[in-house]
Amino acid sequence: MAAEASSGGESKLTRIAIVDDHALAREGLRDMLADEPDIEVVGEATNGQEAILLCSRLRPDLVFMDVRMPEMDGLTATREIKQRYPGISVMILTMHENPNYLLEALKAGAAGYVLKDALPEDVASAVRRVRQGESPLDPELAARLLRRLAAETVGRTRTVDRVRSLETLTPRELEVLGLMKLGHTNREIAQELVISLGTAKNHVEHIIAKLGVSDRTQAVVRALELGILGLSEDAH
Repeated sequence: MAAEASSGGESKLTRIAIVDDHALAREGLRDMLADEPDIEVVGEATNGQEAILLCSRLRPDLVFMDVRMPEMDGLTATREIKQRYPGISVMILTMHENPNYLLEALKAGAAGYVLKDALPEDVASAVRRVRQGESPLDPELAARLLRRLAAETVGRTRTVDRVRSLETLTPRELEVLGLMKLGHTNREIAQELVISLGTAKNHVEHIIAKLGVSDRTQAVVRALELGILGLSEDAH
C-alpha cells in the first residue's frame, strides 16, 4: 500500500513521491534527499496504481517513477498521471540508460530520468533543474532520443496542428525551440541569442504554454510530433 507523510513545510519545498516496488530502492532515494532543505519526500508507492492514487491525494510536485513494477508499470502510470495531473513532473528511475525505455518515457510525458546509482548531489540537482524549468536529460542522450522520435513521426498527418502552432509561435520562439532540442539550458540559450537570462526563461515558458505541455522536454517532444522543429533549425 502507498505510504504517506505530512506535506508540511514552506511553500518553496519541492514535494516528492517515490514509486518503486523495491523497499531498499525507495529507502535509498529517501535517504539521499533527507538532508536537502528544499526537498521533502511526502509519499511512497510500490506500483503504478498506487502512484496514481497517491498523486490524487497528495499532489506532489515531482514523482520518481520506476519502470518495471507489478500491477501497473511505470510508463503506463506516467501517462495516466500526466493526463490527469499535468502539473506533476515525473522522473524515471532506471538502472541503465536504455534508449528504448527512455524514449517511451518521454512519449509518456516524463521530464527526464535519474540513474538508480546516481550520486545524492546529482539526484538533488535533477530535482531542482526540473523545478526551475530545465531538463535533466544528458544532452547527448537527449539528442539521440529526440532524433529517433523525429524519425518515428515522419509522415504523420499533422498539417492543421502544425499550421496552428506556427501561427502561434514567434520567430524568436522557434529559434529558442531549436536550441531547446539541442539540450541547451536557459543560460546557454541566452548566450547563444545574446539576450538576458530572464528573457530566455520567458521565451521557454511561453513556448511551453503555447504548445499545451507541462515542461521543456515535452515541448520538444510535441514540436517533433508536429514537425515544426526542422523549421526553427533551418534558421541557424
